[in-house]
Amino acid sequence: MSATPGFTPGRGLSLELQGHVAVLEFSRPPFNYFDKELIEDLVAALDYLDSLEQCRVTVLQAQGKVFCAGADFSGAEQRDPEFPRRLYRFAVRLFRVRKPVICVVEGAAVGGGLGLALFADFRVTSERARFSANFNRLGIHPGFGLSVTLPRLLGQQQAALLLATGRRIDGAEAVRIGLADVLAPAGEERQAALALAGEIALCAPLSLLSTRETLRQGLAEQVERAVEREADEQAWQIRSEDFAEGTQAMTERREPRFKGR
Repeated sequence: MSATPGFTPGRGLSLELQGHVAVLEFSRPPFNYFDKELIEDLVAALDYLDSLEQCRVTVLQAQGKVFCAGADFSGAEQRDPEFPRRLYRFAVRLFRVRKPVICVVEGAAVGGGLGLALFADFRVTSERARFSANFNRLGIHPGFGLSVTLPRLLGQQQAALLLATGRRIDGAEAVRIGLADVLAPAGEERQAALALAGEIALCAPLSLLSTRETLRQGLAEQVERAVEREADEQAWQIRSEDFAEGTQAMTERREPRFKGR
């Protein structure tokens, strides 16, 4: 691997190059919750890689047993009804990066963590991974553009089922329904992602970029519009008793007792 002179990744991030493949890793133990700082740092790193001629594809991965458990709503700032809007408006920039991204999902991709995984072009996982759009089980509207990205991948009906139930599915089921693309043996997810990245990096870079742009045409704009609707709904639901109960139940690892208020 080679270093990246002239660029310093943000806190908890590492960035290395293997030929034409960049490996970008983040670490926010123990659950890899994201906040505005992490999203800003990921955007900065991916923008840098877009400008780097050597890089043709990026592998995004996380340290630890959880890929990403979403946003942490435990702090005072996070309980501000406008927190999701500020966060997701910036996250839209992830959908504007120009080069392909492969996401390695080891462990859980939950809530906004699933949204983070879905900005990427491809996902590599294993049977031990867990995927869940659990927002309704927390008492809040889905965010991170999932109202666009999930139906785009799965179709309207399958996406509606996952959002309505908040159920968890494993990596094998995720690949079967199209939520992930490559099923690797447990412990070999990163090697499988690098193999896919190497295959992509063999392609002509100019045609690769233009093909990706065609396939994703209008996606960032769709997500941008969607996060405004999502943030509008989240803003009033953050104040609800159901959201307080949902987050408390998650902390206590029990079934929530919602009252519809």
